[in-house]
Amino acid sequence: MSGDGLEVRVTGGVIRGAARRGFRWWRGIPFAAPPVGSLRFRAPASVQAWPGVREATTFGPVAMQSRNGNFIGTSRSTPMSEDCLTVNVLRADAPGERLPVMVFIHGGAYSVGSSAEHPRNGEALVREGGVVFVSFNYRLGALGYLDLTRYSTPERPIESNLGLRDQVAALEWVRDNIAAFGGDPGNVTLFGESAGGNAVTTLMATPSAHGLFARAIAQSSPANAIYLPEMTAVWAEEFAELLMESIDTDGVESTSDDSAGRLLVDASAGELVDAAVTLTLATPDAHPGTIVLSPVIDGDVLPERPLDAFKEGRAARVPLIIGTNDREGSLFTGRLDILATTPKRIRAIFARTKKKSRKAIKAEYPGLPAQRPAADFGGDYAFWYPTVKVAERHSRFAPVHFYRFDIAPRLVRLAGFDATHGLDLFAIFDRLDGTFGRLMTILGGRRAFKGAARRMRAHWLAFARDGRVDAAAWPPYDETERLTLIIAPVDRVEADPRGSRRLAWQAFVPHV
Repeated sequence: MSGDGLEVRVTGGVIRGAARRGFRWWRGIPFAAPPVGSLRFRAPASVQAWPGVREATTFGPVAMQSRNGNFIGTSRSTPMSEDCLTVNVLRADAPGERLPVMVFIHGGAYSVGSSAEHPRNGEALVREGGVVFVSFNYRLGALGYLDLTRYSTPERPIESNLGLRDQVAALEWVRDNIAAFGGDPGNVTLFGESAGGNAVTTLMATPSAHGLFARAIAQSSPANAIYLPEMTAVWAEEFAELLMESIDTDGVESTSDDSAGRLLVDASAGELVDAAVTLTLATPDAHPGTIVLSPVIDGDVLPERPLDAFKEGRAARVPLIIGTNDREGSLFTGRLDILATTPKRIRAIFARTKKKSRKAIKAEYPGLPAQRPAADFGGDYAFWYPTVKVAERHSRFAPVHFYRFDIAPRLVRLAGFDATHGLDLFAIFDRLDGTFGRLMTILGGRRAFKGAARRMRAHWLAFARDGRVDAAAWPPYDETERLTLIIAPVDRVEADPRGSRRLAWQAFVPHV
């Protein structure tokens, strides 16, 4: 570091950050070469060196995304680019060496989001726990999470799992550079929520990521949203047809593999984004229970289903915190309606199991397919039950702590959402002082939520220091007792909460 500690040498050259309010930060640091043009569907390459000192005080451009899909992307004023592979580092102003490192992977259904979405993310963790906080961008949508390898040729090679490869590259950058910021490369905790939680459980099953983190936290992970090439090839074909239709509206020929391959390289990034939006809007009804933008089991980067890797002990054997929110599915209504919550989608999922199992699962959701039980059914199918399977399987090989986030401000409960998907981020990142956070607590519940949030952050930070939490307050999880921390106005530990529902799902979901 320089005399004031703001100039740091990293892979690629020297960067200069900023300091304010007791923090130092470095933003928009390239961790890989820009995969643009003919390289847009290739694995990330090594960082290109830059001359002189590079200013690193502002976030880099975010991954290409749209505001017209199920999820609202970044604001229209935020710069977007295919050249988006940058990382950010935040630490306290006070000097310190070999500090624990927490690397956060943002969510957004692998469709939207960025490390700049909430610029003050990580400040509470750095202030309260003395950690170095890292966040980064990775490719999204068709550029990161559609398996288009069926259109690969020697002249136009296309590789799989590009967003996942980006995440591995970012973790390699942390390994190689974080010591320059006072962080300990041997003491890295990987954590993420929603798609970021899926990234965590997937990276645990990704051999090239093993050794790059010492422990993991997966919040609301749709851990089973990983698909075989047979399924992803169908989506690739549907995507190519949509892309052709959007670019050549008068075209009458079918899309051959060769023409599709050329189209993928020649299309603008915006055209790729728009076609992906159309595909994601259609998928919940065309392929119920699936999430089209997801990793693929390619036999290379991701050799098997993460749930199988956890079962056989081939996932990274690191300590794990994992859990979900009380009512994950209640958020996914209206524009966000992507889960198996409609009668047609539920019937499609019921068709995959036996009549006896269907009867047992219906008993757990009285009134199905009415709106509330359907939301809980869809949320449990996507988030809760796969999370249970990850916890029980991983607990055979490494320490696991399981939680359920139950607390919600009064207005959120009155609106019918309760402790829904994403609400835990307001706790872990202390966001109640923002505009939306204040609105949520306008009818009460602020003090209780703040208290639960402080306790939650204390658990996460203790875990980041050495992989342990207060065992008296939060015992480890195993398949016998299934002790679960319920994060509520007054935290408690329950043994196998919703055990009858778990047993019903165990018979109901043959693929989990």
